[in-house]
Amino acid sequence: MKKNKKRIVFITGTRADYGKIKPLIKALNNNPKFEVFVFVCGMHLLEKFGSTYEEVLKDNYKNTYVAYGLLPTHNTSTNLGNTIIHLSGYVENIKPEMIIVHGDRIEALAGAVVGALHNILVGHIEGGEISGTIDESIRHAVSKFAHLHFVCNNDAKDRLKQLGEDEKQIYVIGSPDIDIMLSSNLPALDCVKAHYNIPYDKYAILMYHPVTTEYDKLGINIKTVVDSIIASKQNYVVVYPNNDLGFEIILNEYQRFNNIDRFKIFPSLRFEYFLTLLKNAEFIIGNSSAGIREAGIYGIPAIDVGTRQSGRYNLKTSKNIQHVPEDFKSILEAIDKVNQYKTTEYLFGQGNSTEQFLNIMENIDFKNIRMQKKFVDFRM
Repeated sequence: MKKNKKRIVFITGTRADYGKIKPLIKALNNNPKFEVFVFVCGMHLLEKFGSTYEEVLKDNYKNTYVAYGLLPTHNTSTNLGNTIIHLSGYVENIKPEMIIVHGDRIEALAGAVVGALHNILVGHIEGGEISGTIDESIRHAVSKFAHLHFVCNNDAKDRLKQLGEDEKQIYVIGSPDIDIMLSSNLPALDCVKAHYNIPYDKYAILMYHPVTTEYDKLGINIKTVVDSIIASKQNYVVVYPNNDLGFEIILNEYQRFNNIDRFKIFPSLRFEYFLTLLKNAEFIIGNSSAGIREAGIYGIPAIDVGTRQSGRYNLKTSKNIQHVPEDFKSILEAIDKVNQYKTTEYLFGQGNSTEQFLNIMENIDFKNIRMQKKFVDFRM
């Protein structure tokens, strides 16, 4: 008798999480032991942010579902509730054995809740990390619902053990996007610059997201950042923030870049194209995790501004990173010193995450994973 395929649902809600889980989706989608479904929702659906669901569709998975009726609103709790309702109907229809989510967004929380309440196994990519703001609480909540954990390093593993997770269900595989970063198949820089009409030979990248727990300070903080960036006299590729509370304040400030030929502004960049731009940038500045994780792989200096990534790295080991507050003088001083921070760091994997993930998923017996979780006391 032919063995049934393992039915797996991946949930993606943003351009960022899709870039990280794409190699994992492709690995299972191309493997005859699995039947893969991709549920596309969240920020992907917003035209203002580039309608990035189209990038998922271009990858031609066998079963892709775009939740067009789930356009995000300004109310995060409403978005969470709507996603849970919509996803519940979807999984009741296809009856997967596992739902796989990534990171710390509300789409991941929705997937974890739906899985747990429908007696479907939940796999969590990149749990056990420090995110900052409300994202960290969401990430840890997802981990408590998850049955399998695919983490980036031993620090993350130890945090999950502190949360009472079973060590036998925690797998250290590294960050999947590093597999793409180290691939020889990234587009050439000339191709990327032509595609996006970027005229500069030298440029930096600006990515600054709202800090939802500091909403009252966001206006003055982003004004200071924009003042500093303009005063630096550098060329910049600027990428829109995510759609968290306050993104309109940031976009309003970005209007000051209009008609200044040193700035090219994009709602979104295709992940592989972004990696090529990052690999060849002078530095990256802002508060995106790309400066904390991806930049170090390429030895690109990163200037981490403000508190959003607080606690996520150690300046003694992350030697490509400078940390500064939202302060005009401090930001300009950091930009002047970027050439001192061209250090390559491999703190989140070695580029073989997909291989490890596939091996685990092929060989694990889902029936032997206990659906009812129990807290495991952590002993130092």
